[in-house]
Amino acid sequence: MLLVSFAAAWFAAAQSPYLAGIRQLTHGGQNAEAYWSPDGKRLIFQTTRAPYDCDQIFIMNADGSGQHLVSTGKGRTTCAYFLADNRHIVYASTHLAADACPAPPDRSRGYVWGIFSGYDIFLATDSGQIEKRLTDTPGYDAEATVNWKTGTILYTSLASGDLDLWTMRADGSAKKQITHTTGYDGGAVFSRDGKHLVWRANYPKTPEEMAHYKSLLADNLTAPMKMEIMVSGAGGRNAHPITSFGCASFAPTFTPDGRQILFSSNKHDCDSRHFELYLVNLDGSGLRQVTNFGGFTSFPEFSPDGKTLVFCSDRDAKERYEFNIFTARWSGN
Repeated sequence: MLLVSFAAAWFAAAQSPYLAGIRQLTHGGQNAEAYWSPDGKRLIFQTTRAPYDCDQIFIMNADGSGQHLVSTGKGRTTCAYFLADNRHIVYASTHLAADACPAPPDRSRGYVWGIFSGYDIFLATDSGQIEKRLTDTPGYDAEATVNWKTGTILYTSLASGDLDLWTMRADGSAKKQITHTTGYDGGAVFSRDGKHLVWRANYPKTPEEMAHYKSLLADNLTAPMKMEIMVSGAGGRNAHPITSFGCASFAPTFTPDGRQILFSSNKHDCDSRHFELYLVNLDGSGLRQVTNFGGFTSFPEFSPDGKTLVFCSDRDAKERYEFNIFTARWSGN
């Protein structure tokens, strides 16, 4: 009886009052960063699965069916997004630098991310035909997202010598740097009306932190375990943090009404790989925990109609480092 009661309590704790009808779309491998098509019928995502040794870009139907490759199958890819016409995509890839996956980052320097210099952003059809290389500066260009109302692409680039946010048009023209503080700016998205931005950032505060940041950057690395959520106007104006946890907060997205931010954080277990989803008002008030799955949950995005949330999680994973894509009906306020 005690065991049954414990199991029931665990199950209740793992549920979320914000999510209903949770559905798993992928099964096995490492699947992440799934983003909606403008019509809400498809999802584009990155995945490491056989026969590929590192992330490639796939598209699937919103119910998980029809999963198929749309990147080249060469190099490493990241951060794909649909354009507003529902027929084109953008994503970052290293395939021009080499057919093989770039060497993984040196973890002897701690938990670090590879800021691979071979990454450039490409425009392709949704069938995978590359139409144009949008960036060609030396160093990292990746993490592109698109505002469907304005057509503006928002991305992270080393073009300035630091990891800053930039914008450009869908043809790669009119590139503009919009953040200037030394440190990492990334994972940025627009609000639906195109008036605001939200992103993750790590700005070194001490000489020692600055030296460490620059040392890693010189080797195309960055340390992601101290990130805060930033918001600003569309052009980077009035940028300010809305979290101050001293932990790792990332993968922010606006709620459809633009009044709240949904993001992933390990604030409840800082320095761990235990991440849950949190909801916060645009001014940083009203913090609420959305999930309590007990592992890694991240990369949320609302469907175009605002009724469904897609996210990545190791919930019910069968193997270590398995991450799958889920959808759920959103019942948040």
